Amino acid sequence: MHTKTLAELAAGLKAREYSSRELVQHFLDRIDWYNGTLNAFVTVSRERALAAADAADDRLAKGEGGPLSGLPIGQKDIFCTQDIKTSCGSRMLDNFPAPYDATVVTKLQDAGTALLGKLNMDEFAMGSSNETSFYGPVKNPWDLDCVPGGSSGGSAAAVAAGLAPAATGTDTGGSIRQPAAFCGITGVKPTYGRVSRWGMIAFASSLDQGGPMARSAEDCALLLQAMAGFDARDSTSVDQPVPDYSAALNDSLEGLRIGLPSEFFSDLDQRMAAVLDAAMNEYRKLGVEFKEVSLPNIGLSVPAYYVIAPSECSSNLARYDGVRYGYRCEDPRDLEDLYMRTRGEGFGAEVKRRILIGTYALSAGYYDAYYLKAQKVRRLIADDFKQVFEDVDVILGPTTPTPAFGIGEKTGDPISMYLSDIYTIAVNLAGLPGMSIPAGFIDGKPVGLQLIGGYFGEARLLNVAHRYQQVTDWHRKIPEAFA
Repeated sequence: MHTKTLAELAAGLKAREYSSRELVQHFLDRIDWYNGTLNAFVTVSRERALAAADAADDRLAKGEGGPLSGLPIGQKDIFCTQDIKTSCGSRMLDNFPAPYDATVVTKLQDAGTALLGKLNMDEFAMGSSNETSFYGPVKNPWDLDCVPGGSSGGSAAAVAAGLAPAATGTDTGGSIRQPAAFCGITGVKPTYGRVSRWGMIAFASSLDQGGPMARSAEDCALLLQAMAGFDARDSTSVDQPVPDYSAALNDSLEGLRIGLPSEFFSDLDQRMAAVLDAAMNEYRKLGVEFKEVSLPNIGLSVPAYYVIAPSECSSNLARYDGVRYGYRCEDPRDLEDLYMRTRGEGFGAEVKRRILIGTYALSAGYYDAYYLKAQKVRRLIADDFKQVFEDVDVILGPTTPTPAFGIGEKTGDPISMYLSDIYTIAVNLAGLPGMSIPAGFIDGKPVGLQLIGGYFGEARLLNVAHRYQQVTDWHRKIPEAFA
């Protein structure tokens, strides 16, 4: 059952080939067998999952339930889940059982899914490799010596290895798309504001966005249908109707215009370029027209992001002070000692690095020179995309510069680590939807193809991805050790 897509599992449940309890138990067994190797799950919610499965079986027996009823999923450990530890991959929240469910958790629960557990991640979503987690690095199921990508590496590894048929992730600068590419699965970063951020622990509030991760675009369409929608509790949520994402999956691509940014291809690794060429040939057979375009300010994405994101993280993480909840140092001498030792002991090195950068950028005398300037650059990048989308329907490029790198390979060089997201960051700065789909292998490791759409263009992206996956089988490849 673990080799099937979410849509195929749903069809099997509907046909009563197996019960939801049997399906959930199958994945719980796989977690027991393999999580010690991968370190993908931080918490396994066995009783909650089986109770949800039994409830789904009752509904299905009555002919009730929706497309996701009875299907098991994993939640990235950044989404609050009532009475279950929500750690955000940090020592700071290692003892924090959330008092409520995030909107995304509630929506997927209401859709009938069964929560298998909470998935490992980079601490407070800060990282590109899933090595900054308090619980240790997640391993890539395609090569256990390599990273799965981050920050949603636990989600990507769990889906790729068949420990869960689907999972949620969050994307601040590529943290859904990059691990999806490294692990050979499909991941969608929706338009900013499309999926509620209420109950999703904040890293950088103007960039964070939750989204689905699964084997196929069809699966992601089913998940996004349940996740998307306006939430009055989230001030960044956009009140716009949610289309039927599955309805347009099979639409023709005849005459579709796809843009190829020259900046994405100028210094591209030749092996990655060959993967993209092969994918473009498949699209040409489907009637797609390609056009070279330019995003002249995209080279400023990384420096702009690493001013804006740390500045917002500095503000958001100020709440973790040892007073109200979370980790507290032992026997503080006074209030200052409480603050200093709690934050010094509770946060990891990468989180502290970004807090310091952000605090500096926001300080008096430097705000205009750094944070304000970065926001102006952000507008230029968004305007570049807006102009390009006047001529093309979708943008295509690589998701990452290379396949997954080795565990420990870049931990001593933060700049090199940050450049892992060089092709994904601009999408977050502009607030656009983007997704990564499996497109091939380099040295036995999967690589991804990135698709970028106009605002609220998720349906079109899913259509473009699905049609490609109908004529290729990269998304069906499973690591041999977990088959």
